[in-house]
Amino acid sequence: MKLPRRNFLHLAAGAAALPAVSRFAWAQVYPTRPVRLIIAYAPGASADTTARLMAQWLSERLGQSVVVESRPGGGTNIATEAVVRATPDGYTLLSCGTPSAINATLYGRLNFTFVRDIARVASFVRLPLVMLVNPSVPAKTVPEFITYAKANPGKIAMASTGIGATTHLSGEIMAGIDMVHVPYRGGTAVLTDLIGGQVQVLFIGTETIGHIKFGKLRALAVTTATRLDLLPDIPTVAEYLPGYEVSAWFGIGAPRNTPTDIIEKLNKEINTALADPKLKARLADLGSTPFPGSPADFGKHIADETEKWGKVIRALNIKAE
Repeated sequence: MKLPRRNFLHLAAGAAALPAVSRFAWAQVYPTRPVRLIIAYAPGASADTTARLMAQWLSERLGQSVVVESRPGGGTNIATEAVVRATPDGYTLLSCGTPSAINATLYGRLNFTFVRDIARVASFVRLPLVMLVNPSVPAKTVPEFITYAKANPGKIAMASTGIGATTHLSGEIMAGIDMVHVPYRGGTAVLTDLIGGQVQVLFIGTETIGHIKFGKLRALAVTTATRLDLLPDIPTVAEYLPGYEVSAWFGIGAPRNTPTDIIEKLNKEINTALADPKLKARLADLGSTPFPGSPADFGKHIADETEKWGKVIRALNIKAE
């Protein structure tokens, strides 16, 4: 049968519109089954706790369970690669953060390129680090510590949660101090050794606040640009070293080619969460600051952080294990 030209054009236009309509419909009904949120940290870490808070919020808002799945190890690369290889349908998400930006330079060869293979969905929190020392260290301020360290080059053991971790680089960029880096593979052992005096200094999150309040550890400063409500009497490093600022940050990513409508839907829900008074209060209790923004904002932040830490790693010639 020969169709009149007008009918043919109507049919062709309708066919061309189908993909856009189906994508819109897909986002409208998404999700229709549980969503996985893969994280690179063991249960109990600050990053794990904040990711679970966001997963709970999204579960309630989306009407489907958002299941947190821990894939620790490999400097967060194991979790990232699992998401890179997942189907880009919105049902596998990644809790990504500062290590994602650091690893781009720290590791000579990876099976993925983060900025190419992970679609940015939304940033959600910033986390401060606290500069802690064992009480046996005769320093109560950052300047006193720097003076003490320079008088004892190579004799102070600076612990971290791993080579190239934020807990490592925070100390490396401080005033050219010569300290011995002692990397650990987790937070429990490193805190035990810091309290025991086997190591003398550590930059780590606010989960240590109990040890500070009970006098087991001494807080010299926080690494963020402003003081923390949780520790209002503790100065920032920048009060002594202008321009110093380090914060861990976390957000949500997805496999490359995840439909834009789904990314926008998730971004909207995450930003709504960050404006919710109850969730904001819970994050504040953890020392976290809401970090809202668009996918494009998150992409720019990751690019800036990748450049910042890339310069540090190259300048200090830091290599992954």
